[in-house]
Amino acid sequence: MSRRSLSILAGAVFALVLAIVAMVTMNLSPTGRSGGGMGTADIGGPFTLTAEDGTTVTEADFLGKPTAIFFGFTFCPDVCPTTLYELSGLIDDLGADADRLNFAFVSVDWERDGPEQLALYTSSFDDRIQGLAGTEEQIEAITKAYRVYYRKVPTDNGDYTIDHTASVYLMNGEGGFVGTLSYGEAHDSMLEKLRQLAAKG
Repeated sequence: MSRRSLSILAGAVFALVLAIVAMVTMNLSPTGRSGGGMGTADIGGPFTLTAEDGTTVTEADFLGKPTAIFFGFTFCPDVCPTTLYELSGLIDDLGADADRLNFAFVSVDWERDGPEQLALYTSSFDDRIQGLAGTEEQIEAITKAYRVYYRKVPTDNGDYTIDHTASVYLMNGEGGFVGTLSYGEAHDSMLEKLRQLAAKG
């Protein structure tokens, strides 16, 4: 099996695990809380990152409204632009409900993706999607808290790409994990999940 096939398989297995965790969380946790709350899935938690304008952002800045958070990088050739384009369409379709949610894009590429690079990149998508950067230590901390898989992969030209989790994490207003939007999931299915998330607050 090729390295690319193994990477795709690893991503698919991780997405399946997240889906199972999401089902367990939604079925067994009456509050839908986790990641420091009283849920069954230990996903989410404290973090410190830098916004596109250079200001410091922590998990506290997202509390009070549910959040859709995606992990990727600006040099990503396919999954990231596709996901952010789809997310922009979902935000548009949500209408006024979109303002009841936070949307974040966290770069796992601390070497190349600073605030300015993220601002340039996210300008191609809905302006409600916040780009967040961090140091190696900060990215290690948040990806560990959110159980995000990512791995730097050398390319033939001496550069590198990054394999990473392709799901969008859905967190409630208390910072608890409640589910995911899977890469390639039907648009209407994702839209309904976001509507329900917005309605629950």
